[in-house]
Amino acid sequence: MSMSQETDVHPNQSDENEIKDETLARIEAFLFIHGSPVSFDKIAALLGVTREQAEKSVDALSDRYAQDNQRGIYCIKGKDDVTLATKPAYASILEQYIKEELKEELTPAALETLSLIAYLGPISRPQVDFIRGVNSSFIVRNLLVRGLIERSQGKGNAYDYHVTTDFLRFMGVGSVKELPEYARYQELKKTYLEQNAQEQEISATEKTNQSIA
Repeated sequence: MSMSQETDVHPNQSDENEIKDETLARIEAFLFIHGSPVSFDKIAALLGVTREQAEKSVDALSDRYAQDNQRGIYCIKGKDDVTLATKPAYASILEQYIKEELKEELTPAALETLSLIAYLGPISRPQVDFIRGVNSSFIVRNLLVRGLIERSQGKGNAYDYHVTTDFLRFMGVGSVKELPEYARYQELKKTYLEQNAQEQEISATEKTNQSIA
């Protein structure tokens, strides 16, 4: 093989590896921000590939976690979905950390998250993340363990969160409607949902027009 032929081969191999790494990174980021099981169909739609290709990419990501002893997470794969979890080897460390967290008062970030769930719930964790601008996965789990919030099945594989009766008892109210300025925040939520629905409708119309053109 000549030098020119070798030069032609290597860049292509490098590009393929970069694309694969980027795909795995996108899946990892999506699973991390979602915080709960994600269907392979949703991953396929996100990547713009077939379900079979999505499953193969998830398998590749899972293999990387399994082979890398320096990673503290791994993939838990179900029949139709996948989620990220902490490796069992680090369970004792996390258990100790959670116990310490529960002994302390709620942090400003936890109070902010709890307020959003109280006033805007039922609300999904991705929606909480969007409003706060940061990942709220651990905070939400902390609030669940404390018994201040609970979850129910939402759309698809997502969960919706709302406050518990223990929270209401702690606040000294009979329902979330008795919280200060609850009605005003519900109006803000209604306005946001209506605007979001309009934006989605406009986006869908534009895509349809583009496909026709």
